[in-house]
Amino acid sequence: MVFTVLKSVWAGILMAISTVGLVGCVGGPDTPSYYQSLERPDAQIDQQVVAAMISSYRAQQGLGPVVVASSLGRAAAIKAQSLATTGGSNLSGREGGDLAERLEAVGELNIYAVENTSAGYRRWAEAFSGWRDSPRHRAVMLDPKITRIGIATAYAPQTKYKVFWSLVGAE
Repeated sequence: MVFTVLKSVWAGILMAISTVGLVGCVGGPDTPSYYQSLERPDAQIDQQVVAAMISSYRAQQGLGPVVVASSLGRAAAIKAQSLATTGGSNLSGREGGDLAERLEAVGELNIYAVENTSAGYRRWAEAFSGWRDSPRHRAVMLDPKITRIGIATAYAPQTKYKVFWSLVGAE
């Protein structure tokens, strides 16, 4: 009798663990936003979460935090959408106009700014890890001059990369 009860308890525990594991894989409402898939037309990146993660990373390196600036987010959105429209054929090129032009278009004039662009990452956690491991992308996140950021993604299901990214940092 005791063996049967223990066997039933363990079966329940294993069932609960496997259910929780599956929910985490699906990306349900309890999944943290940095793990949410951005591979859908209505996906929106949580800019506050991005700023918090980058600020934490910067603090580990002895640098100050960054805050979200909506104007920089608009400049990033122009670039991300342009990359999605062209399929990211030239990620480091002038798709979406150069950064100074985009910043001027959103009312940011004559400021110091840097940018990361990329494609293929489906979640912010993936993009952050990839950027942290890339010297060029890491340099943008750790630029000591930036205090503000804006980030955007664009989804293009017909393309190879699907999700396109732009992060703009400025003083």
